[in-house]
Formats: sequence, C-alpha cells, structure tokens
Amino acid sequence: MNTLPDIVRDGLWTNNVGLVQVLGICPLLAVTGTFINGLGLGLATLTTLVASNVTISLIRKLVRPEVRIPVFVLVIASIVTIIELSMSAWFYDLYKVLGIFIPLIVTNCSIIGRAEAFASKNTVGRSFLDGFSMGFGFLLVLVTLGTLREVIGHGTLFSQAHLMFGEAARSMTIHLVDSYHGFLLAVLPPGAFIGLGLLIALKNVIDKRRERRETLVTAPGSTATQTAH
Repeated sequence: MNTLPDIVRDGLWTNNVGLVQVLGICPLLAVTGTFINGLGLGLATLTTLVASNVTISLIRKLVRPEVRIPVFVLVIASIVTIIELSMSAWFYDLYKVLGIFIPLIVTNCSIIGRAEAFASKNTVGRSFLDGFSMGFGFLLVLVTLGTLREVIGHGTLFSQAHLMFGEAARSMTIHLVDSYHGFLLAVLPPGAFIGLGLLIALKNVIDKRRERRETLVTAPGSTATQTAH
C-alpha cells in the first residue's frame, strides 16, 4: 500500500495525469490559450476528482461489482452537472469561454480511472488525498501550458482575469512586450501540441538526470557508499 507521500508524489509528478498518463488531453489542448482558461478548467477538474473520489469511497461497500462502472459514471456526471450549473450562475463569462469542455469532464478517463483504481479500494481520507493530488497535478499542467501559450502567443499574462475574479481584476493584465503582434502558432492547437510535447520532454529529462544521480550515489565504490560503510 502506498504511503501518503507516495500518493502525493504520484499525483503531482510520478504519475501525473497530463504528463505521464496523457489523459484528458482534449480539453488540455483546446482551452489552454490563457492562464485564466487553464486555471478555470483545472479547478473544475480538481473539484470533480476530489468529490467523486470521496463519494465513491463512501459508497464502495454498497455497490455491487457488476454495476460499479455505471454507478461511478452516474456519480461523476452528477458532480459535473453541479459544477456546470454553479459556473453558469456565478462565472458565466468564463463558463461561455470554456464551453462544452466543462460537461465533457464526465468523459475524462483520469476521473473514472481514479474511481476504479483507487477510490473504490481505499478509505475516504486516502481517496481525498489521491483525488486532490491528481487534480492539482493536472491543474499545474493546464496552468503552465496556458501561461506559455499566452506569453508567446499574445505577449501578456493574466489576460481576462476578470472572467474569474470580477471586474476589479481587469487591471491584473500584464503586457510583457510593448507593441507585440503575437505568435499565431502558439495560439492554435498545433502550438498546444508542441507545448505539451516540450513539457513532457522536460519531465523526462529531469527524471533521467535524477535516476542517473541516484545510480551514481548507490553504485559500488561511490563516495556515498564508502561513507556509509
């Protein structure tokens, strides 16, 4: 059984939904044109993962194995509907920007995957931590990709912050380059593919360097090994 630090590490890095499992890439690539768009969708997905994991963990002993998948989908669909209606009521402009990708959270394989692989077999506390870690890891990828595309594509940061934080947040927009004409490729879907590929490549480089460093430390004859003896 994974320890609590292992659960957090899996969600944020080792088994990150966007960079390792490569699930949910349709909204990941479609709506991450700006930091705010990525943050909005990331928070919605995070809330769905936490709520569905906790709910399924609570009812796991009441659901027969034969119908567990339909029940899980029903739970997730109910939670997403609540989130969609809430966004429509309180964040309508952001809801219009994200569009169909809010209800499509129901079809995100990572959510049903965590319900089946983890929440249905673990306690509420562990399921909450797993859902939060996986959701926050996905949110970080959404925000990072959205930031990169906004900076390169528009030369701004925190553009349209008023969609989430109200009219007072219009002044949050930062223009990084004066008279910037934009870079169209970064704004279009191919730019999202390239950006995601670079993030995955960067993660792989970091992992390989860390593995190489650990191998050198634990190798026979290394300074660390000799010191331990």
